Amino acid sequence: MICAVVENWCRPLTREAGLAGPERFTGDVVAAMGAAGIFRLRGVLVGTVAFQTYAGHLGVRLPGALLQTGDADFAQHYSVSSTVEDSLPPVIDILKSVDATFRAVPLRSDPHRITQFENAARYRVEFLTPNRGSDDYADASPMPALGGASAQPLRFLDFLIHEPVRTVMLHRSGVPVMVPSPERYAVHKLIVAFRRQSDANGIAKREKDVYQASLLIEALKATRRQEELAAVFAEAWGRGQSWRAAIKKGLSLLPEKRKAAAELSLGDYSAAIRMRRRRQSG
Repeated sequence: MICAVVENWCRPLTREAGLAGPERFTGDVVAAMGAAGIFRLRGVLVGTVAFQTYAGHLGVRLPGALLQTGDADFAQHYSVSSTVEDSLPPVIDILKSVDATFRAVPLRSDPHRITQFENAARYRVEFLTPNRGSDDYADASPMPALGGASAQPLRFLDFLIHEPVRTVMLHRSGVPVMVPSPERYAVHKLIVAFRRQSDANGIAKREKDVYQASLLIEALKATRRQEELAAVFAEAWGRGQSWRAAIKKGLSLLPEKRKAAAELSLGDYSAAIRMRRRRQSG
């Protein structure tokens, strides 16, 4: 009875207040993973499904058309997975409790390591971890706490999932989740946008990255969180030349109208970039 009341309360939030919730299947997948312990084991929901939670977390409207996705991504540090002395049940069993057609997708390079699971409708669940090696390091990492799953190492992921925040996904009676802070998500999207492939799929992802970043930058400004955004931007800027180059490239991809708002929100560090550009062009 209580669950039904709470679920009925969540529906007006998504319908009348314009706060975005996930489509039902995605919500069920995340709920099952959460109930199995992924967030208790310091896993973090990332990607567009995490972006879907920011409307409720910040109390702002985010365009619904942008929020559609065909996958759910979870990240965990290897250092956590290897020392936590606990584990999820087998991931395949968790996912089959939602949809019996889920199957493991073996890696071509190492069939014994599984980082992705897919159902008959080609909905994918993927596990990621920060890259502990060189830029070209791509071998899947075994993750003792992930119920038999491995994880794909990605560069810049350590920045994204540092100090994640607790929030509630607006699905059924509400699903407690851990997601990147919205300011880290925004800056991370600017960083990774220019690294996308130049094929049609890569271009589409780049456009999505930039749009999500610009929406969050505006939302953070509207909710008076410019200082948090500027602090995270400064942290990324201070990580070295390759990071600064990525940030400048990401900022350059923003549409002019949104670029002005973004640079204003990003504060003195973006002002320094603009000044440097003017000097170079002069």
